[in-house]
Amino acid sequence: MAEKEQVIDERLTHSGIFDFVSFYKYAHSWLKEERYGVSEEKYSEKVSGNARDLDIRWMATKKLSDYFKIEIEVEFEVEKLTDVEVEIDGERKKTNKGKIGIKIKGVLVKDPDSKWDKTPFYRFTRDVYNKYVIPGRVHSMEERIKSVVISFKDELKTFLELSGRR
Repeated sequence: MAEKEQVIDERLTHSGIFDFVSFYKYAHSWLKEERYGVSEEKYSEKVSGNARDLDIRWMATKKLSDYFKIEIEVEFEVEKLTDVEVEIDGERKKTNKGKIGIKIKGVLVKDPDSKWDKTPFYRFTRDVYNKYVIPGRVHSMEERIKSVVISFKDELKTFLELSGRR
């Protein structure tokens, strides 16, 4: 079985005006441009009056090498999302108002194909390999994951701040 280690857990919240559809597309396209495979594992929507609550979970994966893979778990929790009209540059435009919370977890997966898990000897060899041969590579991969997750969070934060200030 592949060995998973959570490296980083970031959170972001925003309340106010933002265009949810554009935000959703922007987050997805950012991951796609970075060559991640993105799957939507959960989408639930609760409607009460004219407000909606959304719970969305994505899993983004990317193979870094034969031995390492990165998984980014993204969870969006949107509360009281309503449609509003605002004036931007003299024009009336439809957008959204509400509260959004985003959780981003970066996970390092070692031996994602479980090639080293077939026999007890292979498992022992994998443990020795991880502990004594490649600790520098493991640290390098962890730093890479931290960098990607923080960069993704900063991009999302900037998008929300810019769309809310118009």
